[in-house]
Amino acid sequence: MNLQKGDLAPDFTLPTSDKKTYTLSENRDKNTVILFFPLAFTGVCTTELCSIRDNYHVYEKLDANVVAISVDSFATLAKFKEVENYNFPLLSDFNKEAGEKYGVLYEVFAMGHKGVTKRSAFVVDKKGIIQYAEVLENAGELPNFAAIQDTLSQLV
Repeated sequence: MNLQKGDLAPDFTLPTSDKKTYTLSENRDKNTVILFFPLAFTGVCTTELCSIRDNYHVYEKLDANVVAISVDSFATLAKFKEVENYNFPLLSDFNKEAGEKYGVLYEVFAMGHKGVTKRSAFVVDKKGIIQYAEVLENAGELPNFAAIQDTLSQLV
């Protein structure tokens, strides 16, 4: 399934790194940037999420929340969030339900790991409609943050 601009964003409920739950449809007070990333504590993933952390004020000004999702356990994500001082929710898709709905799972990733999420970015508006979709096959690439921010600026 390739989700595109104009599609209804699949809803999900996932555990957060602080042992709560996050449901996409219950967080429509702002636009939402959904970032899927392969694995915590890896170089490019850390770079990506630190970029969001360091520029979170930009997303706030654009009336957006950011959530980041990986297949790591919530305990791993809690440590990752603590170490890197992330200021947005990290969600555990350990059972790969959200990744499957969004069509962002590698069949086989590095070292034979199956079902790891591809680095992906989605912007979901307050009505639950996807306004931006980017799924990267190469885990070494970063999402197009400028395009994400441009999309958000058009929604303000």
